[in-house]
Amino acid sequence: MRKNGYTVRNATPDDVGRCVELLRLLFSQEAEFEPDPALQRKGLCAIIDDPSKGCVLVCEKTAGGRIDGMAVLLATVSTALGRKVLLLEDMIVEPSRRSAGIGSLLLEHSADLARKEGFGRITLLTDGDNRDAHRFYEKNGFERSGMVVFRKAIPSRD
Repeated sequence: MRKNGYTVRNATPDDVGRCVELLRLLFSQEAEFEPDPALQRKGLCAIIDDPSKGCVLVCEKTAGGRIDGMAVLLATVSTALGRKVLLLEDMIVEPSRRSAGIGSLLLEHSADLARKEGFGRITLLTDGDNRDAHRFYEKNGFERSGMVVFRKAIPSRD
């Protein structure tokens, strides 16, 4: 998808280094996560290497090719809908490039992909106090859910 001088495409293994940099920015601003480049690289490679898990989208300047934003979409199945759904796991736009339409373009591409591939919903989580993100997602057609997130960490066997 191309728009406003930007192109959205699926990430390749060559993009992982830049995606790790962007995730460092994201996890530095989120309350519950800390950047760990080795873990982010491992996770990105697992998704890129196995498209059944989902996809990593990157948004780059059409001229020049610098990646200024990314979104990670994970595939699962909703028993409530009886069909495939997507989880927007991560989304980040280079801070200096915010308000250039990159985030909206990534969401538009995600929704197009969901329609074409038969997914019934895209779900995402944000920090509870990130009002700017809440407004952004609502502006892009997402509705606030009344659901509450709970997590349980499972220690690694590695």
